Amino acid sequence: MIKKEFSKIALGGGCHWCTEAVFQFLKGVKNVEQGYVASIDANSSFSEAVIVHFNSEEISFKTLVEIHLYTHKSTSNHSMRNKYRSAIYTFSKTQQREAIKHIESFQEDFDQRLITQVFPFSEFKASREAIQNYYQKNPEKPFCKTFINPKLNLLLKQFSTYTKQDKLIQLETYEKHETQYSE
Repeated sequence: MIKKEFSKIALGGGCHWCTEAVFQFLKGVKNVEQGYVASIDANSSFSEAVIVHFNSEEISFKTLVEIHLYTHKSTSNHSMRNKYRSAIYTFSKTQQREAIKHIESFQEDFDQRLITQVFPFSEFKASREAIQNYYQKNPEKPFCKTFINPKLNLLLKQFSTYTKQDKLIQLETYEKHETQYSE
């Protein structure tokens, strides 16, 4: 039996509940660790983020970067950026160069300048157990309906090729159920 090799990348942008849910919905993603990531020097403070473990034969690093840019406010330098740093934290110099190249290649798809930065990964602190897998445990919560569902619907519209079918069915069933009770 051949053991699959998984790569990893850390991503921050919005709250880690949202980022965790988005990447849990993707084919080729084995695990998403929710928590706080720090880099070095000026960015050594912890910021909400996730570590995504993925099979690059099923989903490319470039696709993960693209999905990340589209599923958080990657052009907005809002007042909460210290808590929600728009970043890609890399585990090697090669990955760092690729991340920069991919961000530059997607810039033309956005009307405003992308503010997402690339930093070397330094440290990770996991979130407390009670809030991990937040969307999976609480899809009916107002936060999930208001903030996470729109991101997941964007996945359905723009990136359905990369979305796990069982997750698509889960979201569609939940949305259908919601519509029936809101009419």
